[in-house]
Amino acid sequence: MSRGPDFLVIGAMKCATTTLHAQLSRQTGFFMSHPKEPNFFSDDEIYAKGLEWYLSLFSTASPGDLKGESSTHYTKLPTYPHTVARLRSDLPRLKLIYVIRHPIERLISQYIHELIQGPVRSPIELAIDRHPCLVDYSRYGMQVEPFLEAYGAENVLIAFAERFDHSPQTELERICRFLGHDQPPRWDESLGRQNARTQRLRPSTVRNILVNAPVLTTIRRRYVSPTWRERLKGIWRVSHQPRPRLSEATIRRLREIFDRDLERLGRWLNVELSCDRYRDAVLGG
Repeated sequence: MSRGPDFLVIGAMKCATTTLHAQLSRQTGFFMSHPKEPNFFSDDEIYAKGLEWYLSLFSTASPGDLKGESSTHYTKLPTYPHTVARLRSDLPRLKLIYVIRHPIERLISQYIHELIQGPVRSPIELAIDRHPCLVDYSRYGMQVEPFLEAYGAENVLIAFAERFDHSPQTELERICRFLGHDQPPRWDESLGRQNARTQRLRPSTVRNILVNAPVLTTIRRRYVSPTWRERLKGIWRVSHQPRPRLSEATIRRLREIFDRDLERLGRWLNVELSCDRYRDAVLGG
């Protein structure tokens, strides 16, 4: 029996992979990794920990469990160029789930995320040119093609974040059938929409000192209640950011880029895809 995962959720960033990871973790017969995003095969410094470290993430799974993890870094070309080669070498037999959403909506969501975290400081119109990853991570055809070549189209499922809102039970059933799960899944409405960003904290040198200093760590654990810890975290927790507006010229430019990529993806899925037709194609409207 394999000690490694049976499947990976490989992205895309800001496409409800956290929601899917949480839902799968609630299903009988599934074991989902903690942390959710080990990013082992993408990030050089994590890959350097060695395959045994990675396999240990699944060591407490029960016999017969379908084991999975969800790392959006796996579909971040060209940022992480070695992912597929490492995966193919270390885990030659896998099922892969790639969750997508409307590419412009995903770009905007990533922009807000990067603005909060700090790497991006420019208005969105400038950021699109200064940070090519905003566009690249929404080029789903380009991102998934290496996985199709490495593992075969029969082992790659494209899932749709919009369906998690529109028909979540049906989409979860489709995903579980693809994974070979032999028990009926049930979408857990009590979980709501999971968003990793709401649990993240703004970068802070002061907080890092307070958290990492050994003496202060001991004091915090002994004398500061969990309630007060959460209140202190609230000082640095990310806040809501207003949705930025794109000019008509920028929208036209993005549509040209993404329509070419969606056409490519649509050929694999045997469906006509474009920015304008995306929602109708995905939701059957």
